[in-house]
Amino acid sequence: MVSPNSTPNTKEITTEIPTLLRVYNDGTIERLQDSPIVPPTLEDPTTATSSKDVVISNNPLISARLYLPKLIPTHENNLNKVPILVYFHGGGFFFESAFNQIHHNYFNWFVSVTHVLVVSVEYRLAPETPLPAAYDDCWEALKWVTTNNTDPWLINHGDLNRVFIGGDSAGANIVHNIAMRAGVESLPCGVKVLGAFLSHPYFYSSKPIGSEPVAGHEKSVPFVVWNFVYPSAPGGVDNPMINPLVSGAPSLAGLGCSKLLLCTAEKDMMTNRAVLYYEAVKKSGWQGEVELFNVEGEGHAFHIHSPESENAKRMLKRFADFLNKCN
Repeated sequence: MVSPNSTPNTKEITTEIPTLLRVYNDGTIERLQDSPIVPPTLEDPTTATSSKDVVISNNPLISARLYLPKLIPTHENNLNKVPILVYFHGGGFFFESAFNQIHHNYFNWFVSVTHVLVVSVEYRLAPETPLPAAYDDCWEALKWVTTNNTDPWLINHGDLNRVFIGGDSAGANIVHNIAMRAGVESLPCGVKVLGAFLSHPYFYSSKPIGSEPVAGHEKSVPFVVWNFVYPSAPGGVDNPMINPLVSGAPSLAGLGCSKLLLCTAEKDMMTNRAVLYYEAVKKSGWQGEVELFNVEGEGHAFHIHSPESENAKRMLKRFADFLNKCN
């Protein structure tokens, strides 16, 4: 609504999510917590991790940043093939990037510790492209990995028998939905998702649980964000994509992977929902193995912002065990 004292050229905020985003009447979108975009590095001086950017699709535009650990020749003078992790970044589906400084720094450390090949997906963001586009983009990225016969890193160093998916926050929500899709829709070339990890997943519902305040629940950030990024979602915040435990949601027994790791943080407001999800998976009849890893004293996505902290190092070690011992 234009104020009485405004002129046709006045720039005004039409939508605002405090501390996160402003949308203006001229179409400008201001993402308040984005970190700077940085270029890939041939060999990071601290971790020796190499990275490069690739285009997955031009229509729609989907791209990714690939990360490769420093590989040691075997006794046959060949380089070992390593697990492939297709990763979906967090940011509420409307901010952050696979190419920004925070995620670039994180994956330099991540890859040096876990020794896997990471494909960090740059999916389209809301509000320019509302959900479910991001889910489709990430599925296409996963299919691209399984069929790629042109990228030398994937051809020479990626092990298609050890394909994983992972993500934090909104990215962990994407992991769940991609895993469910993999349970009903085959990937090309017979490739299977071996394992998946969800770090501090973004799940929510119309009814508060645990320590979530009852008063003002509909004005809570997760509630507001979901309606902003997926305004046409059937059922709103009780759509199965955000509330996988809602009545009528597809059975979690259909998860299309064989191992699952749920990561939680004590001070994360959505930890209770992640634990409920973990319990529901165990009771669903799913034939895989599910584990829960909790970090005390930390908040939402702490490991992304402080990858060199002691608790983040513990979490990285847990990821390394999961990605390299899943058989």
